[in-house]
Amino acid sequence: MRPVRSLWLAGPEAWLPDHEAQAARQRALCLEAGLEALAPDRMAPGQATDEMEARQFYASRMAQLRQADAGVVNLTPFRGPSADTAAVFEAGVLAGLGRPIFAYLNIASEVEAEYVARVDTLLGATLDEARVWRDADGCEIEDHGLPETVMLWGEARRLFVIVTQDPLRDLTGLELCLEALKLYAE
Repeated sequence: MRPVRSLWLAGPEAWLPDHEAQAARQRALCLEAGLEALAPDRMAPGQATDEMEARQFYASRMAQLRQADAGVVNLTPFRGPSADTAAVFEAGVLAGLGRPIFAYLNIASEVEAEYVARVDTLLGATLDEARVWRDADGCEIEDHGLPETVMLWGEARRLFVIVTQDPLRDLTGLELCLEALKLYAE
């Protein structure tokens, strides 16, 4: 097993108005756990004025991902019932690199603990005659009683679901992932 010294942090934090303060809190928790936090930078609004700049940013981010020994992915619903798309992509890259992934998902209510419930709450869902949940377009909604889709849930060594009044800023899940990572490394 590869020793874990650096930790990729993925999630919607980069888009928060106070993203720098949130990143500092994350880095401090990782440092306290003896790990180097690799919190991704975001491309500033207007920074990529052409496709070449966007591709250079992407290449830089991929190089950073390859340096991580493990990842903690914040799967808190962002702009819909699912996690931030960039965080999901980065979780896939880390999985492809064989890095262990730990995850957490913050929700405001226990009602949101299952994926199908979040889809229903935010977008609407109906149970058809075959007892299959479907969205407004008639597409099947993955329903396995899990907090996320099987592919995200299954890859995480641990996935913590936290009920909190501040889903986008609560770092309890990160703390729990750091504890789980300690046990994993032993």
